[in-house]
Amino acid sequence: MKTSILKSFGSILSIFFMLLGGISVSAQSPMIKNVVLVHGAFVDGSGYRGIYDILSKKGYNVTVVQNPLSSLADDVEATKAALDRQDGPAILVGHSYGGSVITEAGDHPKVAALVYLAAFQLDEGESALDWAKTEPGSPKNGILPADEKGILYYDKEKFHDGFAADVPKAQTDFMYASQGRFAAAALAAKVTKAPWKTRPSYGIVATQDEAILPSIQRKMYKKGNAKITEIKGSHAVFISHPQEVADVIIRASKEVK
Repeated sequence: MKTSILKSFGSILSIFFMLLGGISVSAQSPMIKNVVLVHGAFVDGSGYRGIYDILSKKGYNVTVVQNPLSSLADDVEATKAALDRQDGPAILVGHSYGGSVITEAGDHPKVAALVYLAAFQLDEGESALDWAKTEPGSPKNGILPADEKGILYYDKEKFHDGFAADVPKAQTDFMYASQGRFAAAALAAKVTKAPWKTRPSYGIVATQDEAILPSIQRKMYKKGNAKITEIKGSHAVFISHPQEVADVIIRASKEVK
């Protein structure tokens, strides 16, 4: 009788420890499962495909915002609409001018952390244009003067070398052909808040960037107290090095409580 009871008790303990093991595995999964990706000027959300694939396969819920690029306010509205749809806290990621967008939208209650991806990390009262003018631009940068409607486009002859030198030419030709209609006023618009002062921030420096100089990126990230990661890549580092960029986002999802 005692032997039978002991065997039953042993079986219960085995099940109990198996359940504990399951809890332990579950505890290692990302604390934050939602990621919202915001693109910048002259591109659209499709450039995030590589990062989307990597994160989705790891169980993240990824949302890619399609910015209208008609004004900073319109892009912030699109980003906040995406954040509204999340079922919990999210990591908010912005590339290039998208850094301005996530800064202005980053006080949304569902934003747990901000990731600046070769992006403008602005303080209150600053614009992307303010920071871009702090150093002489690269001769490879191909942003053309605004047209009669106040729209900025990127020069076809400079698009590959100035924007995405480490991406195949055939791909950058398509990127040029599908570039967004970017309002110059959005670049000059000043943000009214700096949510990175109260939320963790991460900054990715693209060390071969000809659009936002790496030295400017480092200055902004240092001022913004961001955790900095340097990746050898062009301004389009999110396309050419999706795994390395995804690793920073994953790190943020696990570090932020």
